[in-house]
Amino acid sequence: MTAQSQAGGAPPLSLGVRLGYGFGSLAYGVSATVLSGGVLQLYFNQVIGLEAAWVGMALALTILVDSVIDPMIGRFSDNLRTPLGRRHLLMYASALPAAVGIIAMWHAPEGLGTVGLLAFMVGMLLFVRIAVSFYEIPSLALAPELAPAYDERTALIAWRYLFIYGGAAAMSAILYQVFLREDAANPLGVLNRERYAEFGLFAAAVMFFVIIVATLSTHGRIRHLHVPPVRKVTIRETAGEMLFIVRQRPMQFLMGTTLLNGFGGGVQFGLQAYFSLHFWLLKPQQMAYVLFVSPFAAIAMLWAAPRISARIGKTPFLMCCYVGWAISFSLPFVARSLGMTPPNGSTALVVMLVAAAFFATAFSIGFLVMFNSLLADAADDVAVKSGLRSEGVLYGAFGLLDKWGAALGAVVAGALLSWVAFPAKALPGTVDMGIMNQLVLIAVPLIVGGNIVAMFIVSRFPINRAAHEANLAALRSREQVSAGGS
Repeated sequence: MTAQSQAGGAPPLSLGVRLGYGFGSLAYGVSATVLSGGVLQLYFNQVIGLEAAWVGMALALTILVDSVIDPMIGRFSDNLRTPLGRRHLLMYASALPAAVGIIAMWHAPEGLGTVGLLAFMVGMLLFVRIAVSFYEIPSLALAPELAPAYDERTALIAWRYLFIYGGAAAMSAILYQVFLREDAANPLGVLNRERYAEFGLFAAAVMFFVIIVATLSTHGRIRHLHVPPVRKVTIRETAGEMLFIVRQRPMQFLMGTTLLNGFGGGVQFGLQAYFSLHFWLLKPQQMAYVLFVSPFAAIAMLWAAPRISARIGKTPFLMCCYVGWAISFSLPFVARSLGMTPPNGSTALVVMLVAAAFFATAFSIGFLVMFNSLLADAADDVAVKSGLRSEGVLYGAFGLLDKWGAALGAVVAGALLSWVAFPAKALPGTVDMGIMNQLVLIAVPLIVGGNIVAMFIVSRFPINRAAHEANLAALRSREQVSAGGS
């Protein structure tokens, strides 16, 4: 009998529920590709012609606005009372708007000036980000209730990241291998505007299907989920709850880590396509090979993360993943600076980059699985101390921090492209390698350095297995008292 069945009379999570919950993260994987800084910089800077710094600023603005709205969505979900529970109605309702927004965002009207294009970009990105958040935040908030046990939730979250990375990799591979493939039929490659619109239709269909199917997969658990008393909460009270959350010591370590990870990711994803196309001189279809290792890396961590962390502990395993990622990510750039990499255009170079990407992605997934498992542990700790189950607010607040970091990273990525004078609408192979070397020399240390500082912060996370079991016991006792009094 699992801790969950003991706590609330719910049956153990079936493989179908775990698989379905994880499958829902494919929606985030789709949005991660559609809204990634690299793809949007390519489209709006290289295809549409907006200055890279303006694209970075627009990305940052939409991320910041979305980050403020996310906790509100979380609060709304926490206090929603419907026959579909607190989470599922919002998850179902997000499917159509998210799909429509993804289609529309690749149809920038012709003839708009800089201001008009910026307004279009900001408006469409905000619409898509908020629509996806109405699925993502309630879905995230389900995790602590679906899997309260210390190791069980690590396994559940591992399924989530299998589909996040697998979905993002599959969508990216399809984008570059199918829609933007550089060949006789598409000599423009990544500069072909019509191919982005075709990709938008495909991505929208996938998004709609995934959200509906994944929400249905956990529909049967609605009757087993926690239903707190109805509370009329003001904006001031919501702000007070968020302030209480951020004052908790375990949350502070995780918040600092989230902010720095978001920054590193914002810089990395904003420049990743530029590195691949103009530094390594890969064709779009070769980029797809590098990206498509992610599902295999995710499968490896689906197996390894719960087992290794159960043996050595969540935080030690997280630290190992940080170090492994830093080495795997930076090694190809270091090797190139030492003249030890195969020449551009060679099969050996592609093989080297694929291998490096596999290990970097695997370690990155391992970190994220552990981090989100620690976050779920911290959510229980906050619930014990506050007397409230406010997972929606908590995950919304963390989304805010991650997005603040990503917004800063997007600004820096755009600013770096402008600072090195990267040319607009540049075909791969035509950019001066001196420009690319300058870009790499600044960006790679920024990306790795931010993550190394984050590693030292999260290493001080104080909740271990014993502390978590004590929190679970307290929550169980409280629920029993509440049930006895009702």
